[in-house]
Amino acid sequence: MQPADTHAEASHDPMPENIFLVGMMGAGKTSAGKMLARDLGKAFFDSDHVIEARTGVKIPVIFELEGEAGFRAREASVIDELTSMHGVVVATGGGAVLNEANRHALHSRGAVVYLRASVHELWHRTRHDRNRPLLQTADPLARLTELHAQRDALYRATAHIVMDTGSQSLRSLVTRLRQRLAGTGTGVQADDDTMQARTQEE
Repeated sequence: MQPADTHAEASHDPMPENIFLVGMMGAGKTSAGKMLARDLGKAFFDSDHVIEARTGVKIPVIFELEGEAGFRAREASVIDELTSMHGVVVATGGGAVLNEANRHALHSRGAVVYLRASVHELWHRTRHDRNRPLLQTADPLARLTELHAQRDALYRATAHIVMDTGSQSLRSLVTRLRQRLAGTGTGVQADDDTMQARTQEE
């Protein structure tokens, strides 16, 4: 894999060497990750895009041919590889946290950011996207609600920082994210806002 093109000015704030974005489909991981990597002078990777590039087919085709288990096995291999790199921002697939090994690799090898959005926001962003195999059901909104309920606790347990995306602009989100990441370095600990959010929701 070749590093992403990174010409933007890098931040002067101490940042974690690796930053991993987790969250539901439609949370904005890829868009935010690309901008964040550009700002920080890091290489960007999207784990789903890496899988598609290597197999030569879209994610729904992998699900159709190999089932979700087959896709998850491919995903675990890619996650392990990407998290072992240095100086990267990685956007993970929505279900990456279902695998315990993935959760451990992400949490121990960089700063994990959970981009959190409401089910309504996620539905609004994904309802016309045909590249979401888990939403190709008779009632996609109900499925999205179910997935969110299943995964939210795993995202929060894996993350060092929780960021609510809301209706803010992408630039505003990334600016806030950089502020939250600044100074965390490599010894990342869950910050006060994250701990408060977890406590309030549990």
